[in-house]
Amino acid sequence: MHLVVIGNGITGVTAAVTVRRLRPDARITLVSDETTHHYSRTALMYVYMGHLRYQDIKPFEDWFWAENRLGLVQATATALDTTSKKLTLSSGQTLSYDHLLLATGSVSRFANWPGQHLLGVQGLYSLPDLEQMTRDTHGIRQAVVVGGGLIGIELAEMLHSRGIRVTMLVRDDRYWASVLPKPEAELISLQLQAHDIDVRYRTELAELLPDGEGRVRAVRTTAGEEIEAQWVGLATGVKPNLALAQIAGLDTERGILVDELLQTSAPGVFAAGDCAQHRQAGANEVPIEQLWYTGRAQGETAAHTICGQPTPYQRGIWFNSAKFFNLEYQTYGRVPAEFVEGEESFYWQHPNALHALRINFRPSAGFAVTGMNAMGLRQRHDVWEKWLRAKTSIHDVLRQLGAANFDPEFYKQHEASIVAQFNKQFPAQPVVLQRRKGLFARLLSASGT
Repeated sequence: MHLVVIGNGITGVTAAVTVRRLRPDARITLVSDETTHHYSRTALMYVYMGHLRYQDIKPFEDWFWAENRLGLVQATATALDTTSKKLTLSSGQTLSYDHLLLATGSVSRFANWPGQHLLGVQGLYSLPDLEQMTRDTHGIRQAVVVGGGLIGIELAEMLHSRGIRVTMLVRDDRYWASVLPKPEAELISLQLQAHDIDVRYRTELAELLPDGEGRVRAVRTTAGEEIEAQWVGLATGVKPNLALAQIAGLDTERGILVDELLQTSAPGVFAAGDCAQHRQAGANEVPIEQLWYTGRAQGETAAHTICGQPTPYQRGIWFNSAKFFNLEYQTYGRVPAEFVEGEESFYWQHPNALHALRINFRPSAGFAVTGMNAMGLRQRHDVWEKWLRAKTSIHDVLRQLGAANFDPEFYKQHEASIVAQFNKQFPAQPVVLQRRKGLFARLLSASGT
């Protein structure tokens, strides 16, 4: 069996490694025009900031590929004939395959602003993007970041680390308004203020202005304001990379359409990760999932089906994490930005505005927890996943809240304050917090002493 994988991101590499484990005799070829090695895309910002070197974000050593007989071809796939099962590369090489996995990821989404072709204007998704940003921001004074999502705030932090003044343009009235409830968004706004990031809410980009030499010198907003900038980061989101799928005539909408086995409309061709769109998403699930862990899970799922073990994709409990300057964020389950009928939302915030916890629950379903946001509180993934799967009541969750504390021995604990706030907000069924054993006691208990 010859498996060809287009893309060597987390989805493609996970699929290749899984197929190698399940089918030791398989021939596996990965094709990517980006790099010859897999790297951690989420760590790119730390390379720019000087916290990591490029070699530090490569999960596998260079010998890994030969040791596991994974062929790597650095080229672009330019044509695909799904009838003859042949792939044409930019190098002129043709690859025949038995199974093909499209793990082509995403591309930056722009809105065709006048001047977006100027030097010093770009998005950030790939290693070549990072290299371009490193070159074009050297020695500049002022930058503008367009967009109020995760990539936008990462760009702001990256630029700030080099002493570059940053202005952010956010079209909504708060940061990440489509995802975060207002109190959590306000905590992030405080972080931006503390780091001297100039944020213009309810403000959009109208055009980018040139300096006469083909480089950006300023932006003009929809309000008519002109803001100086020698570099502009367009952080207005990403979209599935459909180029090859559309050339081949595969069924596409916003993404490459796949069934529950991640099979496309062509026999022997699968799609997974950022580029895939589920024809029938599960309840409260989105058809396109553009996260690291969902890409990894889809790569594993596709690999099993390719190896003759048909496995429907199941995402499981939704979770995500991020870091907004000094504020860590975790979310599990479903926590919509706006009120949902039939749900209650408990929210606690520390007076220092550096710690907060929100727990959503459904009173009509035994007060079962439905989701959680944690800001500045490290929580244990396995504990929250167990609580959400079991539909544990918020009262039981709060009684055992210390069990979800990731570092109880080294970080200040806030469980007592959180429970006291819940009892004040919902006095009808007060909660008594279970005391958590110290480290020494837990070690003795674990050893049977």
